[in-house]
Amino acid sequence: MGRLFLVPILLVFGSILSDPSYVEANIVKSMYINWGSQNSAIGPGSDNLQLILDQSSGSGAQSKRQFLFGSVEMLIKLVPGNSAGTVTAYYLSSKGDRHDEIDFEFLGNVSGQPYIIHTNIYTQGVGSREQQFHPWFDPTNGYHNYTIHWNPTEVVWYVDSLPIRVFRNYASEGIGYPNEQGMRVYTSIWDADNWATRGGLVKIDWTCAPFRAGFQSFRPRACKWNGQVSITQCAAQTAANWWTSPAYSQLSYSKLGQMTWVRDNYMIYDYCKDYKRFNGQVPPECSKPQF
Repeated sequence: MGRLFLVPILLVFGSILSDPSYVEANIVKSMYINWGSQNSAIGPGSDNLQLILDQSSGSGAQSKRQFLFGSVEMLIKLVPGNSAGTVTAYYLSSKGDRHDEIDFEFLGNVSGQPYIIHTNIYTQGVGSREQQFHPWFDPTNGYHNYTIHWNPTEVVWYVDSLPIRVFRNYASEGIGYPNEQGMRVYTSIWDADNWATRGGLVKIDWTCAPFRAGFQSFRPRACKWNGQVSITQCAAQTAANWWTSPAYSQLSYSKLGQMTWVRDNYMIYDYCKDYKRFNGQVPPECSKPQF
């Protein structure tokens, strides 16, 4: 599939550009290698990042800025062939023991078996909110769009413009929500063969190394974090803060239909249904309307 944007965002694109909190950037301008520099490269003058994992090291990059609310998208091409034991990650995170985090992680598998799209969210250091999906396409055959959209009402994970998951804001009921910490964008590839494939039963075959993942067209259409004042500024219901408009408070009927199709056909794990894991009492947000 080619590059797919979230159409509602483009409809208000013109009004965003004049707002100082709006960021229009790419990989070269807005990211840097933060580990494994010998196994990574940002193409000069391009919007392209390559991360490599071999027996010496993985690699990763992060955004220069922190953000609070908006939309962050990336085109990603995953490791082809036998990728068992590897994890390619793309996520937002703050720092510290009580950090917030919104995750896409791609769990590799042996040749011929599907990848797993692993999603999670941490609020104030509390995670264990995993949902997993098989892709409905080959994520190693070309680049696909992975977007995280979040605002004061909900977080939505998109794959090629199709929503796959929603996490709504129930902070008023004591349920954590990522709305008070600036987060950077991170990408990485690393050795996770102790858990990534069949719970760690399938290990990395290093004869298949190096493992390469590609990233393109990083687009943070988001509110710049400028300290605690941003908690109010980025959540204000203004024309410039397009993410706070009523149109983004809940998925449209058509988007809900798309998400239902994905979840009915490709969802393979939902923490809200794992009663054994939580001793019969799943986290409190599971009893709330999810969408």
